[in-house]
Amino acid sequence: MALTQQRKQEIMGDFQTHETDTGSADVQVAMLTDRITKLSAHLKINQKDFASRRGLMMMISRRKRLLAYIQKQNADRYKALIARLGIRG
Repeated sequence: MALTQQRKQEIMGDFQTHETDTGSADVQVAMLTDRITKLSAHLKINQKDFASRRGLMMMISRRKRLLAYIQKQNADRYKALIARLGIRG
C-alpha cells in the first residue's frame, strides 16, 4: 500500500508551497489522502483485513489532526485544500 517514489513526486509537485517543500502539512495531507483512497479500495475487497482497517483509522486520524492544524493557521488555505482534494463533502 506504500506510495511509489514517482507518485510521491507528483503529489509534492502539485501541493508544495515552494520549490523545496517536501513535508509541509499540505503535502502530508495530500499523501495521506492518496494512501487512504488506495487502502479503502483494498478494504472493500478484503473486508476481514482488520490489521489494515486499523492502519486506515490511524491514517484518517493523522490527516484529521493535520487538517485541524491547517485550519487554525489559515482558514482560506484549509478551505482551498479540502476543495482540491475532494474531502469533507
